[in-house]
Amino acid sequence: MRVAVIGCGAAGLCALRLLKVHPQGFSPVGFELSADVGGTWNYTDKTGTDERGLPIQSSMYKNLRTNLPKEIMAFPDFPFDSSLPSFVHHTDVAEYLRRYARHFELYKFIKFKTVVEHVTPVCQPNTPAVKWKVTYSEADDRKKQTTEEFESVIVCNGHYSTPLIPDTPGLDVFEGEVLHSHNYRIPSAFRGKRVVLLGAGASGQDIAIDVSPEAKEVFLSSRKAPLQCPLPENVHLVPGIKRLKERSVVFENGQEATIDTLLFCTGYQYTFPFLDPKVGVKVDGDQRVTPLYKHLVHSKFPSLFLVGLCKTVCPFPQFHIQISTVISILSGNVQLPSKEEMEEDEANDLAARMARGLPRRHAHQMGPHQWEYHGQLAQLGGFQDPIPANVKNIYDYVHRTRIKNLIGYKKEKYVRVGNDNFHVER
Repeated sequence: MRVAVIGCGAAGLCALRLLKVHPQGFSPVGFELSADVGGTWNYTDKTGTDERGLPIQSSMYKNLRTNLPKEIMAFPDFPFDSSLPSFVHHTDVAEYLRRYARHFELYKFIKFKTVVEHVTPVCQPNTPAVKWKVTYSEADDRKKQTTEEFESVIVCNGHYSTPLIPDTPGLDVFEGEVLHSHNYRIPSAFRGKRVVLLGAGASGQDIAIDVSPEAKEVFLSSRKAPLQCPLPENVHLVPGIKRLKERSVVFENGQEATIDTLLFCTGYQYTFPFLDPKVGVKVDGDQRVTPLYKHLVHSKFPSLFLVGLCKTVCPFPQFHIQISTVISILSGNVQLPSKEEMEEDEANDLAARMARGLPRRHAHQMGPHQWEYHGQLAQLGGFQDPIPANVKNIYDYVHRTRIKNLIGYKKEKYVRVGNDNFHVER
């Protein structure tokens, strides 16, 4: 079975690795826009578009370190270098992924500097099955296009490259600098400036800390409950933005501040520009992707899989479980429910989230529910969940520690003891 893998960041590499070793005899082909593996972890100083006019994919900034420790971030059977600290620099993650690709001999399966232009299903006569036509081009010459046919497509194109900019009253009249965290690179660019960061999720919090030594003032703006931990003296917690003026911002409590820069830390859009409209994948205004069974399987075309949509997770372990489920389906070991049953399950999943008080925009949010989700996938795929208990325990501990000590929590080192226990070294 020929399987196209679109994107060779962490998820795509995991797909290639597990496909190539399966006794079923899959024939995977990876398509990667850049010149090396790693996806968003490949740092570049550049922003906007590259020399070919293609969008810069990476959202790494120069000083970024992971907000999860390497002890729970790694693929289940491929640990990080033990000599590294728990919270590693982005260059260490990029090297980890290159080492993973070398160790499992994945480079030979990948077409680099390649743009996937079009993916379309082709119905087969007298059978409900489809094949997939994948048209791709050379990134350096988009006119050179090739079309190949595959039995399955696994989409691993990443979701940290297309910024989500919310409607903000007055943005059109604001005369200061406006950018998104996708294009943030170095704190010295904000030396002596008054900066508003809209969005106090993980990126907003981390960038606020990173910018604070250089900026004159940092306003961390959010509608969430304010952080209850010490912050640098020049970082101020403020409500959401009511409106912008030419050189100032008015917050929802009426407070007004003169600012130089507005930095959106408001997340990213899901985008699949290469999927033919007849595939029917839709992304609504709340960034809910449908139709997807278990956030993974296209319910109408169950040989198409979208990996890595879930938010607030341990990503690499989850990719491993999602891909393992995909391979169980492709190898015929899983009898999927009917299209109608899969769509009902999808609707019930959203209803359960909304019953917990979550907004629709959290349709793919996991957090503490990721472990239950892993169990569902393992049961569906007929394999044992490979994530040990202490991964969950460390994840929960880090979350609690971060809330109390945003500035210093990355100084801790975690040591896993067996599959159940861990201890912390300070």
